Amino acid sequence: MSIPQKPIAIYHEHPDWFRPLFTELEKRGVSYVRLDARQSLFDPTSTRDDHDYSLVINRMSPSAYLRGAGNSLFYTQQLVAHFERLGLRVINGSAAYTMELSKALQLGLLESLGLASPKARVINHPALAPQAAEGLRFPVVVKANIGGSGAGIVRYDDPEALARAAGAGTISLGVDSTALVQEYIPARGGHITRVETLGGKFLYAINVYTTGESFNLCPADICQTADGQALVRSACPIDAPKTGLTVEAYTPPQEVITAIERIVQAAKIDVGGIEYMVDDRDGRLVYYDINALSNFVADAKRVIGFDPHERLVDFLLQEAQG
Repeated sequence: MSIPQKPIAIYHEHPDWFRPLFTELEKRGVSYVRLDARQSLFDPTSTRDDHDYSLVINRMSPSAYLRGAGNSLFYTQQLVAHFERLGLRVINGSAAYTMELSKALQLGLLESLGLASPKARVINHPALAPQAAEGLRFPVVVKANIGGSGAGIVRYDDPEALARAAGAGTISLGVDSTALVQEYIPARGGHITRVETLGGKFLYAINVYTTGESFNLCPADICQTADGQALVRSACPIDAPKTGLTVEAYTPPQEVITAIERIVQAAKIDVGGIEYMVDDRDGRLVYYDINALSNFVADAKRVIGFDPHERLVDFLLQEAQG
């Protein structure tokens, strides 16, 4: 596969997550530039000649505000739209990033595709949380619309606890003043399944197991008590070895793979991950998280038998030619 003459631009804010990608690009002699999302500027009247890239890959994370980079969240929408207006190929462009930034939009997309998801309501004021929970099965979680790494999620075991929190003004809606009041899903087998996709197609899947007895919608969701006390909050598969999570390779049924490919194609996600679980209450398979930012599992060759970064670079080189 030919090497593009112009560099690949990698737009990101996390200092460590993408080192394996940089390493693979360097190994192949592919020129790239790193665009720091934490401090960025652009001229909205600039032309394509001012941005001399073969393509741009958007690796911005919605959890950036947890690392002091909240200023980049909505700015990224403007920058990516600018690149697209100039005709630059953007991996995980505007549509994908918009979906990444809204758990409410994700649930709407799943509904439009006829796929089961946790029952939820969307609010823009903490006082509405008890009303939103009417008709939901408790426990419920109040979940920030823009989260990332399990941030902004609190579980309430009964309506009284939720009403007390609403009355006390302790419910946080997150950086966009929007939150979901959502049924807590107990995961059958104590694990969720994360499926990674590339180019709209299945790449691999893993089961992620948590430690401890409670298990919220994904490992990252074990983050706070109803009183707002922090618990373990790191479920990124890349961090599993150092956070007590265990993972194993898994191949989902073909109908699940087909459904997940429909999700990422509808969301226009070039590289991303979909998470699902089996609801232990009724055995129903539930999709609950759509991720345009995909951090591949740590020690991938041991866990899944190949290095997904090699496949990702193959994809980038193909798209750069295109």
